[in-house]
Amino acid sequence: MLLDTASLYFRAYFGVPESVRAPDGTPVNAVRGLLDFIARLVQDHRPDELVACMDADWRPQWRVDLIPSYKAHRVAEEVPEGTDEEEVPDTLSPQVPVIEQVLDAVGIARVGAAGYEADDVIGTLAARAPGPVDIVTGDRDLYQLVDDARGVRVLYPVKGVGTLQLVDGAVLREKYGVDGPGYADLALLRGDPSDGLPGVPGIGEKTAAKLLASFGDLAGIMAAVDDPAAKLTPAQRRRLDEARPYLAVAPKVVRVAADVPLPPFGAALPAGPRDARALEVLAERWGLGGSLQRLLTALPG
Repeated sequence: MLLDTASLYFRAYFGVPESVRAPDGTPVNAVRGLLDFIARLVQDHRPDELVACMDADWRPQWRVDLIPSYKAHRVAEEVPEGTDEEEVPDTLSPQVPVIEQVLDAVGIARVGAAGYEADDVIGTLAARAPGPVDIVTGDRDLYQLVDDARGVRVLYPVKGVGTLQLVDGAVLREKYGVDGPGYADLALLRGDPSDGLPGVPGIGEKTAAKLLASFGDLAGIMAAVDDPAAKLTPAQRRRLDEARPYLAVAPKVVRVAADVPLPPFGAALPAGPRDARALEVLAERWGLGGSLQRLLTALPG
């Protein structure tokens, strides 16, 4: 089971009231909400291995170099020669180090890689996995990793993690008319304002799905643009032709990496806390109460 950790703690932050606070009054709604998320996931799905995938770089420069608008609207502060700061709610940022400390003390693997997003870590681990993989994310971008043959599916939180939509190839074909790899082509054609991806003007989701159904993939669509006999409307042919510079670089930006160099780590779900004393101190300092206890109870030990 691979967790898109930031996606889940953002959801926890907005789903749990900010009145949930530590003894000193600091909000811990994201911390406790995420612990409850993980406890419920472990309890309901019993994964053998669990990895909390992290954003070491939420807006990698190599993606920005290809498409400068990539996530540009989310930048709170530009850092010359460094990593831009992401705009996040001011009471969430201080909770992230606490989340990291608690996961480490429990013994849940926490993995990131310099220059890459959590999506890329997830893509790499999913590609390496010998058996079935459940990806837990509130980000539809990861639908591109769905692979029925390899047992890779997405668990998409509809309401908390008590209600998860299981997204497999059948769901993608029914809803979008594409399979997992086809979803990346669909996304880059239609664009995604939340990620600053412009898409092809005039090509929405339905038109993109029809083009992919007719021509197979992005390469097939662009071959059709060059083929006067291909069944494209004049407007579609013109728009796709004008979008060539964008379409030349968009696949590298939109498709998650599958070959990220990752540090060594143990993914096995722990039977009990790795550092019980540290966890005790964190639980008291931050008032983690029942949320932490539910997670510890859910562990296989």
